[in-house]
Amino acid sequence: MSGQPKTACKIKELPLAERPREKLIEKGAKNLKDSELLAIMLGSGVKGKNALALAEEILSDYPKKKLLNLDFQKLSALKSIGEAKACVILAAQELVKRALAVKEDTLPFISNINDIIAQAAYLREKQREHFLVLYLNGRGEMIYKKPMFVGTLNANLVHPREIFALALRQNAAAVVFVHNHPSGNPEPSESDLTINKQLVEAGKIMGIAAVDHIILTKNKFVSFKQRRLM
Repeated sequence: MSGQPKTACKIKELPLAERPREKLIEKGAKNLKDSELLAIMLGSGVKGKNALALAEEILSDYPKKKLLNLDFQKLSALKSIGEAKACVILAAQELVKRALAVKEDTLPFISNINDIIAQAAYLREKQREHFLVLYLNGRGEMIYKKPMFVGTLNANLVHPREIFALALRQNAAAVVFVHNHPSGNPEPSESDLTINKQLVEAGKIMGIAAVDHIILTKNKFVSFKQRRLM
């Protein structure tokens, strides 16, 4: 580079550790600076100034929140951005906004037994016992649903460790248990009562609330919460 300033040299002439794209691939997007993320979106710089230097200049004049509020006309009018780069920035912003909105708007709310049964209704037709867990956030929205075990349920088969390990990975605040009785009798067995007790106690230790435990048959159900077993 022979004394050429880093702002003037091309990105590909920088050391690998300083190139935004390579840094993202190696360390992940969350470890990049704001200017490095913007540089990747810009794609290229202008004469005498590479994309990274251009991004730093833009952010010095327009911090993140201010930049996000610029419309196409104002953004494309900024020095060195133009229409093409403005389109890339605005499209990236809109995609993130939509993703966040979808996440919030489509989480099913679990507030009563009917909400629980709606999530597990398919179990009514199963010919073997299935154990399903609904994972809820602090607002009572279902963030994850996982069939955990299949077969004749007993305390040796249903492991609280697996259920609550997944709860921690999902950052769940509460769980709901549902399993079916293909026999048609919704009354809890001794094994069901033992399993439920173990799960409730494990939840208390982990600080994760066990909201209810439902047993389903083709046309009946039993709620452990209604039976005061939770």
